[in-house]
Amino acid sequence: YTMTIYEKGAEVIRMTRTILGSENYRKATDLYFSRHDGDAATCEDWLKCMEDASGIDLTTFRLWYAQAGTPEITFKGIYDEAAQRYTVELSQFTADTAGQTDKKPVHIPLAIGLIGPDGADMIGTKILHLKDESQSFTFENITQKPVPSVLRNFSAPVILQAEYSDDELQHLMAHDTDGFNRWEAGQRYYLRTLEAMQASGDEPSEIFLNTYKSLLEEALVPDTDKALIARALALPDVAIIVQQQQNADPVTIYKTRQRALAALKRTHKSLLERIYKENADDGSFSIRPEDMGRRALRNTALSILTCTNGTGCAKRAKEHYKTANNMTDRIAALSAIAGNGNAERAEVLEDFFSRYKDYLLVIDKWFSAQAASVRPDIITHLKHLRAHPDFNIKNPNRVRSLYAAFAMNNPASFHAADGSGYDFLGDAIIELNSINPQIASRLLTPMRDWRRYSPDRQQKLKATLERILSTPDLSPDVFEIASKSLK
Repeated sequence: YTMTIYEKGAEVIRMTRTILGSENYRKATDLYFSRHDGDAATCEDWLKCMEDASGIDLTTFRLWYAQAGTPEITFKGIYDEAAQRYTVELSQFTADTAGQTDKKPVHIPLAIGLIGPDGADMIGTKILHLKDESQSFTFENITQKPVPSVLRNFSAPVILQAEYSDDELQHLMAHDTDGFNRWEAGQRYYLRTLEAMQASGDEPSEIFLNTYKSLLEEALVPDTDKALIARALALPDVAIIVQQQQNADPVTIYKTRQRALAALKRTHKSLLERIYKENADDGSFSIRPEDMGRRALRNTALSILTCTNGTGCAKRAKEHYKTANNMTDRIAALSAIAGNGNAERAEVLEDFFSRYKDYLLVIDKWFSAQAASVRPDIITHLKHLRAHPDFNIKNPNRVRSLYAAFAMNNPASFHAADGSGYDFLGDAIIELNSINPQIASRLLTPMRDWRRYSPDRQQKLKATLERILSTPDLSPDVFEIASKSLK
């Protein structure tokens, strides 16, 4: 069972609800349980109940279960001002995969809205049913040119290709009523900004800083959705940016992202500090959604306010840790200070370990926060953690908390130009080959896309994979992943 089974399986089920609508979906699930309670039911049984309860033909939809790969949707919107008509042109394509070619079109429910120049939602949310290779849909009585909000609520697990200008993305960031698309527009805009900064070496533009300021100001409005704003304020992770590039240099990407964060802190420090202060805990702990959102927003502000790793950053993170009354805030403080070189770092790490040393899963967090920190002596530090009395190479969770956290959550250090990160992980995989080959094979995951990186890194990653393959008595698990990765 892979993540595809769980994640794609869940998304396919969610699409049936989108296609049927909530009322018909409830009827279909009731029918499913009445027919198959106690049975070893199949996907076909599930879809038959969906069809029988709703009267909707799901023949094309069944291909989601039969075809591998992720469909790519191309979106084009055309506005006819004279006719007051907005036309949507959609096409779909799924690339060939191992053992499968000439993929057929699948049934894709695409949720869409149209946002007017004044920020109004002009049509609500409509579901477009894309079943053919290409289709057109028309909306009448559209009195002004809209900005399309496509794939609302991530209505289908597809790759969306849609051309947006910076102004349109900023418009969606400010006005879209769909939380997912509002966040997605922000992520696209941030990616463009970071890529432009990486290419030019310049600081972020004033437009970017002002756009971000509007989100910070919204965060201070009473009754705003703090959980959504916390997400909207977060820049894309380095790993996400790497996925958008070929010949990627994660170190340069990380430094560019840090420059953007430093500029946001420098420009909007007073607003960030207001957000941090006004969302402080009142002394009681609650897991109400609004309180969880408040903590998320405050910790997002903390991460930006401590991004420069200075003396003030260390003191702020330490104070955050000392006043925390829950694990969410303590971990946020731990992550904020883990890459800091000041004395407060050691104090917080020591206190956390002594406080939670009897809780194995919590100490896993202690290892992970340090493994994910960016610091010049990271490999030396990782080796100290490997030799720590509480590290056990035979404990899978502890292995993941050190090696996987480093390789998957610390791309700037793992992909260091000297290849030291690859050597460190390669040594661990070889050691684990005879202890726990399943864990060893999974640790190969961050090496599988070795062709995505800069040529010098490709060479070093390939050499590490070849070194692993030359290990005597290599397990079938490790051999399969390493050999397929090279091919």
